[in-house]
Parts: sequence; structure tokens; C-alpha cells
Amino acid sequence: MVRANAAVEIGSGLKADDVVAVAREHQLTSLSTEARSKMTESARIVASLADSALPTYGVSTGFGSLANTYIPPDKRDELQRALVRSHAAGMGAQVEPEVVRAMILLRARTLAMGFSGARPEVAETMLALLNAGITPVVREHGSLGASGDLAPLAHCGLALIGEGEVTDSGGRHAPSAEALGAAGIRPLTLSVKEGLALINGTDGMLGILILALHDLRRLLKVADLAAAMSTEALLGTDRAFAADLQELRPHPGQVASARNLTRLLAGSAIVASHRLGDDRVQDAYSIRCTPQVHGAARDTVTHAERVADIELASAIDNPMILPDGRVESCGNFHGAPLGFACDFLAIAAAEVGAISERRTDRLLDPRRSQGLPPFLAVDAGVNSGMMIGQYTQAAMVADNRRLAAPASVDSIPTSAMQEDHVSMGWGAARKLRSVVANLGRILAVELLCAARGLDLRDPLEPAKGTAAARLSIRSVVPGPGPDRWLSPDLEAAERLVISGDILVGVQAAVGALE
Repeated sequence: MVRANAAVEIGSGLKADDVVAVAREHQLTSLSTEARSKMTESARIVASLADSALPTYGVSTGFGSLANTYIPPDKRDELQRALVRSHAAGMGAQVEPEVVRAMILLRARTLAMGFSGARPEVAETMLALLNAGITPVVREHGSLGASGDLAPLAHCGLALIGEGEVTDSGGRHAPSAEALGAAGIRPLTLSVKEGLALINGTDGMLGILILALHDLRRLLKVADLAAAMSTEALLGTDRAFAADLQELRPHPGQVASARNLTRLLAGSAIVASHRLGDDRVQDAYSIRCTPQVHGAARDTVTHAERVADIELASAIDNPMILPDGRVESCGNFHGAPLGFACDFLAIAAAEVGAISERRTDRLLDPRRSQGLPPFLAVDAGVNSGMMIGQYTQAAMVADNRRLAAPASVDSIPTSAMQEDHVSMGWGAARKLRSVVANLGRILAVELLCAARGLDLRDPLEPAKGTAAARLSIRSVVPGPGPDRWLSPDLEAAERLVISGDILVGVQAAVGALE
């Protein structure tokens, strides 16, 4: 469904929120007048080079290790078509439509900067595909993150020339030519350098990173909420989250997380009930160190956002067409900055999930749960309660630990050793996407267990913020009782987390979380 808001204009400074709006909400797009002018001038420079006897990479030569192969003028348009066809070599599962849409938008953004030699018609056709809801079918495997996301972008380029396969606005698979015709979009006839300009970028990696950052900003608030609920249910204290203690080690993320926890637990009758007469000196690490772990993840997000913002303002191609007429080869397509950021985020998100699972396990163990029944079950023994929910959570934590192993330290030389160091940034981005999805599910399990723990503390009342979260959960999942089919409950909680609906009532009660 297309959003009715004003179109996102390409060429006037694209923001991360614009990418999310176009990728997920089908916000309309348009090309700015300034971008058309820059692209026209850049294309003019390339056209003049095509008439020159001097070899120019990607214009009058082959690609990769074939860069020294001269291409005669009468074969140069065919060179661009052949490039797109040969590089559309992906295999495996279909990449998610939102990722493909982000990739097309971001590639159009680079072309619109006027350093790639492509005509305005190229970017306009890309935006027409987005506006019509036509999404090229892109396969999972094929990018090494240098020279950019070649195979994924080539599949997008193939659709632009009326070849390959797409899904239309109704989600149906169709030949590209058929879908373009139905939408009134004329397939592109590529000119010199344009095939290369379509595929030589980091847009797949960047698109996945931007979408992951958008989700992580929400999930880290949910993580603080889940931790606050578990702290209450486990009869923990909020004293370790005090502002003066945090300022002794003032990492920004840690301070923000602690403020969230303090706000969420303010006024809790459960916390107040054991301030005096409790012989426990301190809570376990999984409670007491929550701001330190969640905060470190928040600071990692801040770092990755800086990387993404720089990339969003960058021209990514090779060779670059400079305003003074020079055509220079460079390495700006190399995905190392994005690969490192994705790997770092995967580590951070995996640890947020790991500490969540430790809090969940504590809620279920009668030796450590401060009087809660085994596995939060009614008539434990006959009933197993949340026992296997924690198994599922632990399995996803283990999966995230495996996925947190960095991809960007690897490299497999390609193109007859011309491309002898690649970033593996696409692989880093793809596994980050899986880690983020797992994290949402891991937090959903903790929320269900913590909500049940709060129910079992009745008649003591939780804080306003955590009470609002429990109410939200109870609107879709019943409270404690005899065992029932657990998967639907877990899926309902996951939907609350992924949509952000779990935060709506909470923030209405205590104000916006950081």
C-alpha cells in the first residue's frame, strides 16, 4: 500500500527514515530537478569519453580481470547489457522485498549525485519501479561485498531492461517485461557505463543495515522494558540503576538504559515490598548489569548509525566521473565499513538476547525465583508452564551466538585475483538481519514469562510502566492457568514486540523511553 504523504525526493539528501518509509511503507519517490541536471552533465562526460581513442574502464574496456580488454564502439552498448545479464547470477532463497526496495532506492540515490555517468532516465525508471510496487526477484547468494553487491544489484538491473523475474504490486511472480508493460514503464536501453553504474555499489548492505538499525532502536527499548518486568517479578532492586552510580561510568548508552529502568520501576509496590528486611546484598548479574549490557549495545547502534549516515551521503561507484572530466578508478565500492558495522551490531544484539535468556531462566527456576512456582506453572508437575518456551529462547540465543561470528574477517579472492580482497559485507548484513529477528522473539519469551511472574505476585502491584506492558500482553495472551498450546502465545507476544505496540501503553504511562 502506497503512503499518501509527499514523495521522497532523490537528490536532496536522503535520510535513514526515508529509506524505511520507501522500503516498508511504499512511500512514493521522485527525482529532483537538481539531480536531473547533475546526471545529464555526468552522462555528457561519459558520452565524450566513449568517442575517445583512450581506453576508459567500464566504458571502452571489459570488467574485473578483463579491464585491459578493449571493446570497439559498436559493441559498447551490448557490453552494458551483457554485464547485467552475466552478473545476475544469484542463487538460493528470495531476498525480502523490503530489502530489494531499499537497495533500488539507494542505488538511485548514488546515481542521482552525478558521479556515475548515468542518464536521468536510469534513476527515473528505478523510481518508477518502486512507485508501481514492482520488486525484482533477487537471490540470497551472490555478493561478496566488493565490488559492492554485484549479483543482487544485477538482478535489479535485469528487471530495468525488461528481463528476469519480478513480483508485481499484488505479490505475484511475473516476467519483468510483462509487469513493466502492465505498469506503463518502458524498459531501459542501457548506454555506455550505465550497466556498470547499476551494479557497482554497497546498496544491499546499506539497506539491510538501515532497516536493522530502525528495528534495533525499538528492540532496545523493549529489552529495557522486559528487564524491568523481570526485575520486579524476581523481587530485584532498582538501587543499582541509580543515576549517581551510572555517572561513575558514564557511557551514554548505559546511562540511558538505567534511566529507562528507573522510570519503568518508579512507584512499584513490588520493589518497595522488600526494601527492608531482605537479606540479599545484591542481585545477580543478569539483573544488576542490565544497563551495562543494554547500554553497550546502544552505543554500538550509535556507532553503526554514524557509519550508515556517512554512507548515505556518499557516492559509491567505480570508476567515478568527476566534474572536471576525469574518470578515476577507486575502491569506494568496498564494503568494509558496512561489514564491520554489521558484524559489531550482530555481536551486540546477540548479547542483549543472551542476558534476556538468563533473566528468563531465573524466573523459571524455583531455587532462584524468590518464591515463584517451578516454570511459572499452575500445579507444577502436571503442568510444565513456560519450561519449553525457555528451550525455544535458548535455541535462538545459541543461533545468535553462531551468527555473531564475524563475516568481515573472511575473504575469498575472485575475478582471477583482480579482486583479491573482498569485504564479505553482504554476508555480515544478512546474518545481522537474522540476529535482529531472533532478538525480537527472545524478548517476546522474556516478556511472557515476566508478565506471568507479575501475575503471580498478586496482590502486590507493579509499577505504572510495567503494569501497562502486562495489560498489553494480557490483551492478546491469557494469564496463568493449565497448560495450553504455547506457540500461539509466543507468536502473539512476538507481534507486540515487532510492531512496537508493546511500547504504546507503556510510554503513555511513563513518558517516552530513550
